[in-house]
Amino acid sequence: MSSHFTPFTLKDISRPGGGFAMLAVDQREAMRLMFAAAGQPKPIADSVLTDFKVAATRILSPYASAVLADKQFCLEQIVEQGAVANSCGLIVAADLFIPGNGIPVDSVEIDMSVDPHKAREMGAKAMKLLVLWREDEPAEERLAMVDKFVRRCRSAGLVSIIEPVVRPPRRGWDFDRESAIVAAAAELGGTEADLYKAEMPLGGKGDEKTLLAACQQLNDQMKMPWVILSSGVDADIFGRAVSIAMKGGASGFLAGRAVWASVVGAQDPQTMLRDVSVPRLQRLAEIVDEGIAQR
Repeated sequence: MSSHFTPFTLKDISRPGGGFAMLAVDQREAMRLMFAAAGQPKPIADSVLTDFKVAATRILSPYASAVLADKQFCLEQIVEQGAVANSCGLIVAADLFIPGNGIPVDSVEIDMSVDPHKAREMGAKAMKLLVLWREDEPAEERLAMVDKFVRRCRSAGLVSIIEPVVRPPRRGWDFDRESAIVAAAAELGGTEADLYKAEMPLGGKGDEKTLLAACQQLNDQMKMPWVILSSGVDADIFGRAVSIAMKGGASGFLAGRAVWASVVGAQDPQTMLRDVSVPRLQRLAEIVDEGIAQR
């Protein structure tokens, strides 16, 4: 089957200059918790999440090089409603989040119900896999999962994006988040995936020299292009974080919360998405273009 199509490349999810300004709307139970925290009456129905994700995609995708969506709440709806702008690549989340120990995502598996060929037929250019990295869990299992994911992507000519996120060990010894981020990149940054979605060192806080050195250390582990995510980074400093990360070797961002989190629970989310999130995303895209131009 592979002979019947042309594989997509990173160009299909990047800006004309080559940088990445990608929007994530694939948060699942974490987004439900965000609506609850914003005062939305409980229980928060699935339709609340779906409506927000579709609206965010429709309003924001014209300003993003790609948008990341999940099968559980919104993929079919955004495709059926034509919510993804023609200029924006579609990325499908191919991870199954397993709750436990009081948190929405305690472990992750490949979601085998996300068929890469069907995803391509729906318009996808890429798939994404979250990988939880714990020091006391075997590297072999993570590497095997990434390898299987990459092969599934390649079978349909899709770009493969991995998102290693560090967690404290299961058995409670000391946890140094910063060294764990580097260790995860050392382990997974040399896999066959096409793009690495990384946590921003130091949560984007601190002086530029320290942040730049941390990003350069992360970059030294990478054998593939990488971008930063915005979870754990205050929205008002995310633009600075993107700029510094790009000076340190990153190629842009794949982020949701920094763009739309302040709109969750708003009485008129569509207006807020236009008035607040669009300018925020436009500015972040400009920062990416500036970072690429300075190379």
